[in-house]
Amino acid sequence: MIEPLLDRVVVEVLKKDERTESGIILPDTAQDSGAPQQAVISEVGSDCELVKKGETILFAKFTGIEIEYQGKKLIVIPEKEILARVKNG
Repeated sequence: MIEPLLDRVVVEVLKKDERTESGIILPDTAQDSGAPQQAVISEVGSDCELVKKGETILFAKFTGIEIEYQGKKLIVIPEKEILARVKNG
């Protein structure tokens, strides 16, 4: 796996539903491009203090650097760019 340095995290973006509840497929141009993205943290750097591996987070769409590693699309972002933690329940 990729080990981020300092205060960076590696995240795997969660796929958004591309269909409406009634089954209509939405093209990329019709989806909300400014909405924050949800991702699961795959790895954390040694200086990260607020988040942990495995947590689901929100971050701005155009934050970080996108990379492909072992067939997965990952994004490396600084911890300070994380907007929120998503808690289930």
